[in-house]
Amino acid sequence: MKLIEKNNTRLDVYKKLFDTFYPSLCVFSSKYTNNLESSKDIVQEIFIKIWNDKLLLNDDDNVKAFLYTAVKNKSLDFIKTKEFKAKTSLQPETLNELTSQSYFEKQVLIEETSRLVNEAISTLPYKCKRIINLSLKGLENKQISEELSISLNTVKTQKRIAYQKLRPLLKGAYLLLINLFF
Repeated sequence: MKLIEKNNTRLDVYKKLFDTFYPSLCVFSSKYTNNLESSKDIVQEIFIKIWNDKLLLNDDDNVKAFLYTAVKNKSLDFIKTKEFKAKTSLQPETLNELTSQSYFEKQVLIEETSRLVNEAISTLPYKCKRIINLSLKGLENKQISEELSISLNTVKTQKRIAYQKLRPLLKGAYLLLINLFF
């Protein structure tokens, strides 16, 4: 009975880890590979390795560091393969940039900020979430009101509600952005 409980707990932790980081790690990997499908394979391989090796990942900061570093290394290995080189003409200066620590840190900050923003948006009520997502896609208030067949005032009100709810949730993202640009 204990073994089943332990496996279920491990599975729950693993699933939460996968659900939390998989999308942002795929986008992160694609910054190196320029190929989302290959990036998905790379990230899946990392998660399979974590599962098979029964790695214990408890500390959130260490988990993020491990995942991003593992994905970076696997992505760099991928772009150095003969198969990739045959399909793509990667200039040496581009490879140097991709392997630099500053590029890695910048991409991690961008993806972590994006993940935090998406996580915060997912907590919004349905109507607010739809309006904010359309706004993030570049639609203006008038376009959003037409798209959703609601009044312009409703769009403005829902955005105001969304911003009030997002502000405290995104303090961490704000700090990440400050680190990115300064």
